Amino acid sequence: MNESAGTVRVAPARASGVLEIDLSAIVANWRQLRNLVAPAACGAVVKADAYGTGLVEAGPVLAAAGCDTFFVAVPCEGITLRAKCPSATIYILNGLAAGQGELYLAHRLRPVLGSLAEIGEWKATVHADADRGPAALHIDTGMNRLGLSLPEFATLMSASPKSALGFPLALVMSHFVTADNADHPFNARQIREFGQARALCPEVPASLANSSGIFLTPDAHHDLARPGYALFGGNPTPRRENAMRNVVTLMVPIVQLRVIEKGETVGYDAQWTAPGRRRIATLSAGYADGYPRGATVTDARREGDPIAEAIIAKRRCPFIGRVSMDLITVDVTDVPEEAVRRGDSATLIGAGLSV
Repeated sequence: MNESAGTVRVAPARASGVLEIDLSAIVANWRQLRNLVAPAACGAVVKADAYGTGLVEAGPVLAAAGCDTFFVAVPCEGITLRAKCPSATIYILNGLAAGQGELYLAHRLRPVLGSLAEIGEWKATVHADADRGPAALHIDTGMNRLGLSLPEFATLMSASPKSALGFPLALVMSHFVTADNADHPFNARQIREFGQARALCPEVPASLANSSGIFLTPDAHHDLARPGYALFGGNPTPRRENAMRNVVTLMVPIVQLRVIEKGETVGYDAQWTAPGRRRIATLSAGYADGYPRGATVTDARREGDPIAEAIIAKRRCPFIGRVSMDLITVDVTDVPEEAVRRGDSATLIGAGLSV
């Protein structure tokens, strides 16, 4: 893995494709979001290996750009990030793993506590020196996955946070359910309920906005935004043009070109039938490489349904037939014959393409 001009190129010997990660685009996206939420701070959610872009690469470039607060899902991710970002504040979104409190303390990881049981275990872990164990509290405002109920949180806050909890309360947070649908009434409900909860501890920093939440209203920004998906090029406003820079580009070779006639089928189960004479290209990638099997295109597809595409010679080429384990077929009829050859690259992920 080499880094050059902000791009990580992953191309092992005999690889069938090239994956490029533009680190400079990750930084540019973070800066754009930071400016949108100012004067609030902007952290970075880098769980799942920084959304597949590489935690050990993405974390340090974000830290160098000024990001000082990170969120990961589980302790092993936090430990990996700590080795690369020794001065960062690192929160574990999935909370306190049972029996692992000392591990969190050893690596200065802050659990996002979402139950009374977790709170009790963390309090017992840090009892000898409470100041060494800052943590966050997660308030459930409608997701129903993790988090304290609003009544539970209110009871905890009925006394001063430190005396009630037994450790420093560094952050209170919740998570949007429908932020990618800006018109959904659930957004306003969550903003209101989180605001009511936050009023019980106004001295504690608060965080609600995820990537899409940043674009809803400044009322969602509070003290700290937590973008994740958008940092890595995902569209935080699906009903509008993507304002984020593309981060990931995946290019794979064309392994065969052929012409088929009207009525011939392509792929397993004969699920796509040529409506006329077509030129098709077979690409060296498939669901074994992580490409969604659901990108399959069949005769049952209705007009207007979204369709997966590859870019070949600067033209969009629709998928046809089923996505196989290690092969994908696309229609290149509209690409000039002289512009596409065996061995040329097809872009499966990149600017202007969504998976």
